[in-house]
Amino acid sequence: MDFSSAAGELYGVTPDEFVAVRTRLSRRARDEGDAALAKRLGALRRPTLPAWAVNQLARSAADDLGRLLDVGGEIRAAWGSGGLGDLERRRAGLVRDLVRTAGELASAAGRPLRDQAVREVEDTLQAATVDPDVADEVREGRLAQPRSHSGFGPVGFPTPAERAARPRKAPAKDERAGTRRKRAEAEKPKPRPEPKPEPKPEPKPSAARVRRAETLRRRADEAEAALAGHRERAAEARAAAGSAAGEVGRLRHELERAVADRDAAEHRAERAERALSRAEDAAREARAAADAAGAAAGGRGQPGRPAGSRPR
Repeated sequence: MDFSSAAGELYGVTPDEFVAVRTRLSRRARDEGDAALAKRLGALRRPTLPAWAVNQLARSAADDLGRLLDVGGEIRAAWGSGGLGDLERRRAGLVRDLVRTAGELASAAGRPLRDQAVREVEDTLQAATVDPDVADEVREGRLAQPRSHSGFGPVGFPTPAERAARPRKAPAKDERAGTRRKRAEAEKPKPRPEPKPEPKPEPKPSAARVRRAETLRRRADEAEAALAGHRERAAEARAAAGSAAGEVGRLRHELERAVADRDAAEHRAERAERALSRAEDAAREARAAADAAGAAAGGRGQPGRPAGSRPR
């Protein structure tokens, strides 16, 4: 594992995952016996959300980002000679598209950008077109903080105010007088400079302090990693609670529907029982009437013929 690949992996994860990944990579470097690499990785800072979004452009939109930085190089080369209109239009279009892409990448990763973060992404991209150092940082994709540029021109070029503040060339007469003054001052005996006191050597930190600093740094990394883990578990718990709430709502709806079905079934059963009772009463009454009618018919029959028998 080398620094470039480890840093590339580290700045590719979300800010919430940064500390845990940095701790893992530093521990791996120490396990491999590379204490210097572990120290360099441990010193890397977690990026802010806007800086992380710009870093994602270097990974997922490298071609468009490269075109913007190329336009920035053309702007710096052409500054002061005029004819920047087309370059300015190209830069504005590329910045607009890249800001939109950064917002889409952040939303897809579950970290949508608010208005302030969007402005800081745009400021960083604008700064990369006028400052070659910022351009290198943006192209590398390892920003920890957003960047900005003050002024109207590229870095290294004076602004109109700076040009106006430059002293004008003095007339020839004043130049001669100044030369005579300088010669006279040069002929005066110069006082001996007082010997400067030798700087005191800075005290070297003791081995105990170095070990304690390393221990505190390791504890801080572990605490940040634990915090990231707690945040992740809290997010999972919130998601589970939301899912459980949805399930409770569904079950409550099914229970209410089952209760309604039960009430309707009980109502139908009661009606059926009442109908059965009426039918039984009607059957008994019909049977009694039939028996009575049979008895009456048998009493009026012919002698010696059983009641209800038919003549041959």
